[in-house]
Amino acid sequence: MSLGEFLSDRLGRICLWLLSFGAAGLFLYATGTQAGVLALLLAVLLLIFLAVQAADFLRQRSRLRELESILEGLEEKYLFTECVPPAKGLYERRLFDLMRRAGRSMTGAVSGARASQRDYREYVESWVHEIKAPITAARLVCRQVEGEPRRKLDLELAQIEAHVERALFYARAESPERDCVIRPVSLSELVAQAVEDHRTLLMHSGVRIETEDLERQVYTDKKWAAFILGQLLQNAARYRGGDPVISISAQPLGERTRLSVRDNGIGIPAHELPRVFDRGFTGSNGRSRGGATGMGLYLCKKLSGFLDLDIQLTSEEGKGTCAALTFPAKLTNL
Repeated sequence: MSLGEFLSDRLGRICLWLLSFGAAGLFLYATGTQAGVLALLLAVLLLIFLAVQAADFLRQRSRLRELESILEGLEEKYLFTECVPPAKGLYERRLFDLMRRAGRSMTGAVSGARASQRDYREYVESWVHEIKAPITAARLVCRQVEGEPRRKLDLELAQIEAHVERALFYARAESPERDCVIRPVSLSELVAQAVEDHRTLLMHSGVRIETEDLERQVYTDKKWAAFILGQLLQNAARYRGGDPVISISAQPLGERTRLSVRDNGIGIPAHELPRVFDRGFTGSNGRSRGGATGMGLYLCKKLSGFLDLDIQLTSEEGKGTCAALTFPAKLTNL
């Protein structure tokens, strides 16, 4: 609290006191009090008034700083009312009591929301594992079909699997520390895993994969990083141009490593680039080609934050897109 804020809050009270002093002075002067005595009396009263206001200002500022310090030290801010020091005075005691009652209500609501969120996450994970069985059965049935119908069925099943996997990681993203394990991972194995996970889509899209200098180790969670890389491969295949090629290469950046995923597809309009990581944003390409959910890159950005993985996207419309993943130098999350 600043002095200006204090004076602004008490402006009406201060004006009333000054008017009272003035009225009292006029009354005493009218009743014959000597001017020197009156001036001395008013000066003493004014000094006492200023001293009281200054002491009140310092007391309130000290108290607010104490409470702010307690609040800043709490990880769960809504528990502030349970951690405040004893109240000073009746007004503060009643105020803290009201705050505690409101805080307990909020704590109950937060606990209920977290329990519901946990139940939802567990349900989604269970559903994902259950849905994989009929998808696998459908693939076995699909092998009995030949020609173009089999190709189309394979592609649709691959899309279903991609959506299911996205739903699983969306649920896990709310509590990443329960599922994520950071350890040294070979970039060649990571890329091979992501390509294998999306082999059907890449093959049916006619995409050629080129790799370079991937014999490096990075620190990350292999499953989560493969998911992020897989989303980039899906986008490159979906928004491909003629003779589609995806080039994947690694470059050292001091103690960090950058993995670049470059395609020669249709690219992204410059005015849409700042929004590509926004939740639900599909852009003009997504609307024109259909099938976009606007969740893939959003999840990439969200999961990258927990992995300490920097992700940047550059693109030129009509020429292609490059996604750069910069892996951390050490196990920052262990």
